[in-house]
Amino acid sequence: METRKVQVTGGSTYTVSLPKTWATENDVSAGTTVEFYPEDDALLLTPRDETDRQEGVLDISSLEGERLTRAVMTMYVSGFDIIRLEAGRITTDQRRAIRDATQGLVGVEVLEETGDSVVIQDLLDSSELSIVNAVTRMRLIAQSMLEDAVRALIEDDDDIAHDVIERDDDVDRLWLVVSRIFRATLRSPRAAEELGVPREDCFDFHSSARQLERVADHAAKISNIALKLGEIPEPVAEGLEELQADASTVLEKAMDALFADDAGEANQLGHDARENVLEIDEHTRQIDDMLRDLEPVQAQSLGLIVDSLSRSADYGGNIAETALQKAAPRP
Repeated sequence: METRKVQVTGGSTYTVSLPKTWATENDVSAGTTVEFYPEDDALLLTPRDETDRQEGVLDISSLEGERLTRAVMTMYVSGFDIIRLEAGRITTDQRRAIRDATQGLVGVEVLEETGDSVVIQDLLDSSELSIVNAVTRMRLIAQSMLEDAVRALIEDDDDIAHDVIERDDDVDRLWLVVSRIFRATLRSPRAAEELGVPREDCFDFHSSARQLERVADHAAKISNIALKLGEIPEPVAEGLEELQADASTVLEKAMDALFADDAGEANQLGHDARENVLEIDEHTRQIDDMLRDLEPVQAQSLGLIVDSLSRSADYGGNIAETALQKAAPRP
């Protein structure tokens, strides 16, 4: 940390010198334009970025399959708008993995292909992205997935189960969008200003989106189990339906608390959601008692579904905890 004394020049203008080491490292010299971003009682300074699109280069010579797909997604989340993938010769399998990666990302397409490189580009305008809209969309999809997964199980409907599994990809894509936006706000004060959301709130939305992504994963897991199970006893079906409704109530209250503008309302909803999670634990034990009378293989599969519903409620409780922290007074 370095300190500077504020000087007064011209009788009314406050000036302060910049640390030379920082200026040198960031190519700041006489005539350079810098940007100031007020944030509560802090003032953030950054050199003006004259480039509109961030380009990154990745050597993929040693990458293939899932590792290559993951590497491309990581470059996207890191904030690169143009990603140049290079190798001595890009194989057919590598091109397939790259296509798989672009299909898992929002607004990304292959721009150029040669024998030794592939260029992909994010076609969305970053200023038009909204972390609030993305999280809201994740909320709607994840909650509907959980409801439909249990319905697919109870009604033994494979079409609904397959639809839930496919929707998990939509949630994953939105999760990557939220992660990209969040990392951008950490990296650049300008990104936070364009977004119009305080960086602390972006952190809360990001952590809550992670919980929603896990709820969607459990809904897909329930659907995969439903595809293998046949008819289940009516008392167990009723219990699972009620447990799903309870878990959805927790998620609903928690997300309402997260988005509430009034601190009092957010606190009330958040505490209600946390208390509902404790009530679900008792409900879960009642269903587990019923499963003891079933054939072992069926009981084990249904036990996994009970666990997924219980965990989904816990994730809602985590969101409620985040909402309570968001609503708390700030120092």
